[in-house]
Amino acid sequence: MISEPRRRWLPFLVATFFASGCIRPAPGTWGTVAAVLVALPLFFLAPAQWWWLSFAIAACLATVLGLLSCPWSIRWYQRSDPSSVVIDEVAGMWLALALIFALPQAPTSGWMLYVSVAVAFAAFRVFDVAKPWPVYTLERLPGGWGIMFDDLAAGLYAALCVALMVMVFPV
Repeated sequence: MISEPRRRWLPFLVATFFASGCIRPAPGTWGTVAAVLVALPLFFLAPAQWWWLSFAIAACLATVLGLLSCPWSIRWYQRSDPSSVVIDEVAGMWLALALIFALPQAPTSGWMLYVSVAVAFAAFRVFDVAKPWPVYTLERLPGGWGIMFDDLAAGLYAALCVALMVMVFPV
């Protein structure tokens, strides 16, 4: 049986992605920074052909854990989309990286790799904040679904931006 304090800390650590969502200002940006920092070692430890699958699995895992921790977060913070909850930003950023590295022309080394990650980061933050259609409609889904799926859509848009960049500026 999980003790009462652990029962509170586990969803807190998941929802805030190890408290990165508690950093102010702009907790969503800090959560996205944390997602990228956790992702960086993969570029050095795994072969490039596995990056897309690794990020896809990570995005799926973050989404499932987010959906499980969001109901607790909504009750704890007494808000429908608490700003400290950044597991949605993590899932969205990792989805963007998964889609980018699934591209046949994905950059796998050199400066273009880092430019691609930086552009994905910036585009993800823009789409997450601006919430173009259909991102803003997904945000209206009930409970954790709305918290998670608007950021997954923003991640999809960010990946599309990087895909366009790679097509226009091939390496």
